[in-house]
Amino acid sequence: MLFTGTNDVADVAEIAARVRRFVDEVATPREADGFDEHGVRDDVRAELQDLARAEGLLAPHVAVEHGGLGLDMQGRAAVFIEAGRSLMGPQALNCAAPDEGNMHLLAAVADERQIEKYLLPLVAGKIRSCFAMTEPAPGAGSDPTMLQTRATRIDGGWRIDGHKWFTTGAVGAGFAICMARTRDAIDKDGGATMFLVPMDTPGIEIVRPIPSLDRAAVGAHCEVRFNGVEVPDEDVLGEVDQGFRYAQVRLSPARLTHCMRWLGLAWRAHEMAIERAREREAFGSTLGNLGLVQGLLAESEIDLRTSRLLTLQGCAVIDAGRDARQDSAIAKVYVSEAVGRVVDRSVQIHGALGVSGDSILSRFYSEVRPFRIYDGPSEVHRWAIARRILSAGSSSLMPAPGPAR
Repeated sequence: MLFTGTNDVADVAEIAARVRRFVDEVATPREADGFDEHGVRDDVRAELQDLARAEGLLAPHVAVEHGGLGLDMQGRAAVFIEAGRSLMGPQALNCAAPDEGNMHLLAAVADERQIEKYLLPLVAGKIRSCFAMTEPAPGAGSDPTMLQTRATRIDGGWRIDGHKWFTTGAVGAGFAICMARTRDAIDKDGGATMFLVPMDTPGIEIVRPIPSLDRAAVGAHCEVRFNGVEVPDEDVLGEVDQGFRYAQVRLSPARLTHCMRWLGLAWRAHEMAIERAREREAFGSTLGNLGLVQGLLAESEIDLRTSRLLTLQGCAVIDAGRDARQDSAIAKVYVSEAVGRVVDRSVQIHGALGVSGDSILSRFYSEVRPFRIYDGPSEVHRWAIARRILSAGSSSLMPAPGPAR
């Protein structure tokens, strides 16, 4: 793999190899007993993180001064793909969503007090977090400007009232990053603010864990109400009315790290398909000698390699300090759809075993489908991609030369 980032190639390769061994030998076996009805059990997450910490593998994406390994985006790609081979891997390394994206946001925006109170315990695995943005209709979903949750000025702080849902990880989280409207007029350039809210603050109600097709997140996807929740000024994250701007700080890297993790899972599914095709006999031969099965394997190999290159391209843009919205959107659309195809082909090659509970593939299948919706559905990203190229009047396969933006 070619790296042009700031990390030493040999160091990244060594970390990635260690992560591969750890995930295969320690994390993957816990897939058999590590889930409850809503996701990864929190006690299993804590246990695996203790083991990863002992191996020096915790929080590879976080700066060294905050307790991580300090990998740039391209370095993260190598390591996160290996972690993603198991549904337990990202949880074990403390690089799973939403905590991983929240760590990135806090490191970029939080002040020193907020870093001490929220970021450092999150990196160490002492607490978890959630990101309360999405709302039930007619509130914010794919269009964040439809935000209904409102923060009203009170003496010394703010009072938050609103209704959120699909707040991933809310059960058992230590705090939420809550997006709320802070003025009447709201658009992509202003009017929304991010607040750091401890989840034991009076007025926060976890209505229910929402039943969902995917069930790998710790703490479920939850419906949450903020009923007169009071937040002091010191827990405003960044500047008032600039929440959407800070969301972009989080979203481009987070879309790419989602791609990395799901690429790892699809890669494992592909390896399972290869093994099945080499060993399973039918029609007087192995499945791998059948042209139609060979075609499925070839298409998956193409999807995986293309996905990795698109992900690395987006990482290189971020590492160069450039605007990665277009590159991350392209990668997110392609990879989210490609990993679904790869897992689907593996299920097909496995036949009835692939759809049964006797194979982890049926779990993979249900986990990867929502990726085409989370962090922006493919249709919205395609619309945004087209608008950018129409606005520019041209297209480019590589980042434009010139100073970083």
